[in-house]
Amino acid sequence: MSSTESASREATRRSDAEQFQRFKAGEDIGFSEWLTVTQQMIDRFGEATLDPDPMHIDPVWAKSEGPYGGTIAFGFLTASLLTYLLRSTMAWDAERSHASHGYYMNYGFDRMRLVSPVPVGCRVRGRFRVLDVRAPDEAGRVVVKIDAVVEVEGQDRPAAVAEWLTVWIPPGQ
Repeated sequence: MSSTESASREATRRSDAEQFQRFKAGEDIGFSEWLTVTQQMIDRFGEATLDPDPMHIDPVWAKSEGPYGGTIAFGFLTASLLTYLLRSTMAWDAERSHASHGYYMNYGFDRMRLVSPVPVGCRVRGRFRVLDVRAPDEAGRVVVKIDAVVEVEGQDRPAAVAEWLTVWIPPGQ
């Protein structure tokens, strides 16, 4: 990596932390890029979670026996894409150095609903808005509540809606 690329990456890392800590309630974060949900993604998720449900991993069974005419993404796969979709929205550097710049982590959900299925081959994107920002605690941690919606291209109803909690952990914690 050149010194110019290194300096640019360092500036991005600093802006990640600063941006997270400066969120304001009501602020629109924006939309992510579209992401195609493939059968390979669904199969790998099933393998990782030890879930062999044929509605998700068996296209032949799902077409003839399932209610959706084909396989659909696991609901928890849809939920797990939130991190990727938010990073896509904010152009965050996934390789940032935690030791010198801190890091953010999932903190949970105040609310999560899986509204409609995501058929294989569909494209999804995230839409994000800040609902609340808690003042830093004694350790400097900042909790941000995000309104997160996973949209499915061409569908009126979203795949998922959530009040997602994330926490910024400052360096040295």
